[in-house]
Amino acid sequence: MIYIQLLLSFIQIGLFSFGGGYASLPFIQNQVVTKHHWLTMKEFADIITISQTTPGPIAINAATFVGINVAGIKGAIVATIGCVLPSIIIILFLSILYYKYRGLSFMDGILYGLRPTVIALIAISGFSLLQASVLPNSSNTHILQNLDYVSIVLIVGALYILRKYKTNPIYIMLGAGIIRLGLYFI
Repeated sequence: MIYIQLLLSFIQIGLFSFGGGYASLPFIQNQVVTKHHWLTMKEFADIITISQTTPGPIAINAATFVGINVAGIKGAIVATIGCVLPSIIIILFLSILYYKYRGLSFMDGILYGLRPTVIALIAISGFSLLQASVLPNSSNTHILQNLDYVSIVLIVGALYILRKYKTNPIYIMLGAGIIRLGLYFI
């Protein structure tokens, strides 16, 4: 039964995720955290972090990690297949249509119209991950007491270094991980 749930959930994610991995994060969060309660929001944020540091698309890596967490290796295979299957079918169909009608301005209009939606999905996902990072215990009414000030400093520092020095994000993630690990042992 869990394999069918994983397959159907990740087919939905793969089917309705337009705009790449970041745009699919709200769909993954809805299925994995909100609907099925397979992961907590903190575990979800951790899986997204791991998915970004490993090679490959975020949605597929997340599907693999969620599947393995929920149902082992078979779960990882089922979730990954569920995530990529709709894309394969849709791309085959769209490539046939695009090749046939590629000269029409109608096609450009559709693709141009999807851009604001993708930006909104990425912004919502970023806000959810930011909230999970700095408010790990958001159920309490005293928000300032629950803020993770170390995470806030790391986020602001990372943004500053990325914007000012154009540093490779891998180095930023590695540095933030080392700082957090060092603070853990203090």
